[in-house]
Amino acid sequence: MNRGLILLLLLGVAAVVLVLVFLNTGQGGTQQTAQQPQQQQQQQPIAQATPLPTITPVPMVEIVVAIQDIPRGTIIRPDTVQIYPWPADAVLVNAVSNPEDVIDKVARTDIFREQPILGNLIVEDFQNLAGIGSDAALITPPNRVLISVPVNRLTSVAFALQPGDRVDIVASFLFVDVDQTFQSAEPNQFSFISVAQEGGNTATGQGGSVSVNFGASSLRGAFDTRLIPTVGSWPVFVQPSENPRPRLSVQRTITDAQVIWLGDFPADGRLFRPAPTPTPLNPPPTPEGQEAVPPTPIPPLDIVTVAVSPQDAVVLAWYIEARIPFTFVLRSAVATALPQTDPVTLDYIMSRFNILVPEKFNYSIEPAIRSIRRLEVGSEISINQ
Repeated sequence: MNRGLILLLLLGVAAVVLVLVFLNTGQGGTQQTAQQPQQQQQQQPIAQATPLPTITPVPMVEIVVAIQDIPRGTIIRPDTVQIYPWPADAVLVNAVSNPEDVIDKVARTDIFREQPILGNLIVEDFQNLAGIGSDAALITPPNRVLISVPVNRLTSVAFALQPGDRVDIVASFLFVDVDQTFQSAEPNQFSFISVAQEGGNTATGQGGSVSVNFGASSLRGAFDTRLIPTVGSWPVFVQPSENPRPRLSVQRTITDAQVIWLGDFPADGRLFRPAPTPTPLNPPPTPEGQEAVPPTPIPPLDIVTVAVSPQDAVVLAWYIEARIPFTFVLRSAVATALPQTDPVTLDYIMSRFNILVPEKFNYSIEPAIRSIRRLEVGSEISINQ
């Protein structure tokens, strides 16, 4: 009995040992199989990346640059320049780095947007501008030209215009009918022609001489056919009772022109001068025996120089040559745009304001009304009958 029990125990122990050996052998194979790819991956050499080039920073300096176009002769404002970083090796020696050194200075030449401000491009005031060209050209806005036109008290807003004002121009036109061939005002003049043959054979028209006589040339009008009750239907020669009346049309034609100068320009072309010495409130008395010098009279304003587009300058030149009257109207200092206008004619006035033509009655007033007041502009504005 004891031997049998011992043998069973030994067999059980041997079986447990075999099971443990089998389990350990299976797990070890799996771990070894799983570790082999990892070891192979670790053993593969890692490719070396191409090194990036070393970036050397570009040294920069801050300079003053124009942020909008600055025309020649313009005072440089703070909102027209700004500090910008600029490559140090591209900066000129006379570049300006402090905005205070250019603000309130005057542009000697045109300075364009994104252009560095250089010391030789600015001057302290208008007195230091180059002597080439006129000061009028300096203050002419870009894309504009100057033209001078005549004015008087009525057409210049009672001399209210000042340099820098913006104005519109209203032109007045008188239209008449003309003969398309002769280009003369209608109606045409008529002359009656009579042809007479002297001598020769009057039956055959051969021989002799022919005389042509022109009648009076004072007749003007057009042939018409009218029914005359007491005579019947006769061709009638119709003559006008007066010269043809022109038809008036008024229209705003040129807009947003800028007043540059009033009167004549100085003979030397210098508009920007040092401020004159103010006249003392109590001038010294005139020495005895010496007459007081009268003040220099100011000539009346009769011409204004305006800046307009090149095409509008041609229009104004045509107005002057054609003797077309035109009037300045002053714009508001803050107006940016104005509505369009319509041509004003007699029909426009009658329709817009509902003006009626008076009816004819069998009575009237005395004295007869044969004219109305009219404006005449000279040294004084007067109203005449």
